[in-house]
Amino acid sequence: MSTDHAIMAPADAESPRYRVAVRALCEFTARSGDLDLRFTPAPTAQQGIAGHQVVASRRGEHYEHEVTLEGRYGALIVRGRADGYDPVRQRLEEVKTRRGDIDAMPDNQRALHWAQAKVYAALMCRERELEAIEVALVYFDIEQQRETVLVETMDRHTLEAFFIAQCERFIDWAEQELAHETARAQALGQLAFPHADFRPGQRALAESVFKAISTRRDLMLQAPTGIGKTLGTLFPALKAMPGQQLDRLFFLTARTTGRRLALEALTTLGMANSCEEAGEPGVRTLELIARDKACEHPELACHGDSCPLASGFYDRLPGARQAAVQQGFLDHDSLRSVALAHRVCPYYLGQEMAHWCDVVIGDVNYWFDTSAMLYALTRQHQWRVSVLIDEAHNLVERGRAMYGAEFDQNRFAAARREAPAALKRVLDRLWRQWKALLREHDGDYICLDAPPRKLFNALSQFVTSVGDLMVETPIALESALLEAWFDAMQIVRIAELAGECDASHYLFDIERRGRSATLSLRNVVPAPLLAARFEGAHAAILFSATLSPGHYYRDQLGLGSSTPWLEMASPFTAGQLEVHLAGHISTRYRDRRASLAPIAELMAHQFHQRPGNYLAFFSSFDYLEQVSEALAEHAPDVPQWSQARRMSEPERDAFLARFTPKGQGIGFAVLGGIFGEGIDLPGERLIGAFVATLGLAQFNPVNEQMKTRMEALFGDGYRYAYLYPGITRVVQAAGRVIRSPEDQGVIHLIDDRFRRGEIQALLPRWWTLPPGARHNVDIR
Repeated sequence: MSTDHAIMAPADAESPRYRVAVRALCEFTARSGDLDLRFTPAPTAQQGIAGHQVVASRRGEHYEHEVTLEGRYGALIVRGRADGYDPVRQRLEEVKTRRGDIDAMPDNQRALHWAQAKVYAALMCRERELEAIEVALVYFDIEQQRETVLVETMDRHTLEAFFIAQCERFIDWAEQELAHETARAQALGQLAFPHADFRPGQRALAESVFKAISTRRDLMLQAPTGIGKTLGTLFPALKAMPGQQLDRLFFLTARTTGRRLALEALTTLGMANSCEEAGEPGVRTLELIARDKACEHPELACHGDSCPLASGFYDRLPGARQAAVQQGFLDHDSLRSVALAHRVCPYYLGQEMAHWCDVVIGDVNYWFDTSAMLYALTRQHQWRVSVLIDEAHNLVERGRAMYGAEFDQNRFAAARREAPAALKRVLDRLWRQWKALLREHDGDYICLDAPPRKLFNALSQFVTSVGDLMVETPIALESALLEAWFDAMQIVRIAELAGECDASHYLFDIERRGRSATLSLRNVVPAPLLAARFEGAHAAILFSATLSPGHYYRDQLGLGSSTPWLEMASPFTAGQLEVHLAGHISTRYRDRRASLAPIAELMAHQFHQRPGNYLAFFSSFDYLEQVSEALAEHAPDVPQWSQARRMSEPERDAFLARFTPKGQGIGFAVLGGIFGEGIDLPGERLIGAFVATLGLAQFNPVNEQMKTRMEALFGDGYRYAYLYPGITRVVQAAGRVIRSPEDQGVIHLIDDRFRRGEIQALLPRWWTLPPGARHNVDIR
């Protein structure tokens, strides 16, 4: 395998067996002291590349840029690329792009940088047969475009001794990883499907996944809920790992329920208790969760003077890391238990364990976001990975969100009120630019021809100033100033990305609401940005119950036109599901008042005909509340409960808890919201659903601009901006009803537009619609 952590099959007993990158070696051996994040965020990848190029351009013609070096010590091969070498001065340079004053840099951070420089220098002395060499740390400030150079002259023997010391510290771990690699291959070779047989359609699903990974192809799979997609994709992906020499398997999802299902599937496969003879699991699993949910002390800053779990973090990390690999199955609770037992931060222990676990489960942003950790690690270590993307239809909107940003006037006003005096000047300048922009553009909605550069320059200065301030004055995680700082960094980063894309792929607009306004940088089509991430994987498997039409998702996600799209046969029969079309009711905005009584009558009739638990979906909270009132007046005996705006997690749990096996009533929810997908209410817990909307996005200036862009790009603006996403929401919501081959249920599709042939063509094939249901109806 061509990986920095990869084990090489030895040609003979003396051959090297383990390769490690210089950076990975030093991060393992040379870090000590406190975790200290007062200087984050680091420059973006693009800024880092640009900074290195600036430094190289300032050197002479003889300067060697990115010099590949490699050296052996015992069972190790250490390799990497030195940033630069001046053969005339015999100076090796390690370049670090950064923000802020380097004099305030923690000693342990600078020690790590020196360690990397010294290892490169030792390898350079070996290769060029040098007796001495200048070793230079070059700190390049990306804001000021200024270099600070620290230089030491070192002899070959001193550097060789340092190199050997680092290898000695790592070699025991390398031998452990070699043993783990062997045990993992053995465990996966013996892995068997955990049930007596596959569910209907599940075998075909698994075979398709195995074939795609084995032939290094991306694959789009539409498979109905209940087929066992999670187990049916994880099992073949794991089986393919040894044969394809894969280093990692990433299971990515947009919802917490997806992570839970993946962990349950791995437990079913025996991953939670499959142990090597040495007592360590043959396959290591890690669940990654968001920082705000993993942080034990959100009121404290992330450095040793503030947080006890950051103090001495790197000194205690080796023990925590060893305990974590022995634990092996690291869901959130297990990882937290290990972290607290060793008094280290659970979140950053999870970040560390991402280097050493075979299966990683996390949100899609860990691979696709602008600062995606798993993607960065894969590139850094040259891993060969397969990526499983659960509920992949969500990736369109998630992609737009990840590659978009906004300037919210209220959030920045709150930051301005609480900011210290040191930031007054930069915030006043930012506020002046914002007010000037608003004076220049009048109206409730303005679509800009180009991003407002003066405002973005002021935002960039704000980012720098807050970063400088944090050197001396830590800021707690929960503060308006820090939120505004993160927002500003995202805006600056996205503005750079937008400048690199086709102009039609971004929309810059201002929306006024009363006395407040928001500037948005909207990503219209995430395809160009997501495509690079798909190319970074050995194979990507995208699966969902709603992934049609295939061309729409290929166009939006940046998949090649030849990417296979397969639909798995449903394990369900038409007899399990009654589908009714309420073609006499219109749910268009202009017709909603007239629709209230007919919908209430329909719902009451169905409930009285077959009492039980139902879900009712509507296009908005206002519409939901109006129908709820109408039903309460028409049939006060029908129990009902409703989704509320901004529900807390306990409130969501209480909503779902009402759906008991013997319960009766109707739960009202908003289509496309938290109860529209990702919830599992099998059997009698849910016997029916009412969908009183076509799921179309609201007609407003923003969505009309999106439609115009889609029309220009794909020639089908209405379907791309409104229809396809809307029907996906409808099918997802209706999919809550039938969850297993034993379920029986009913769906009422309430809107006259469901009678139109082109709408019905987008519904699941196994649904049987009532005779004579198709008519030509205006779908707009």
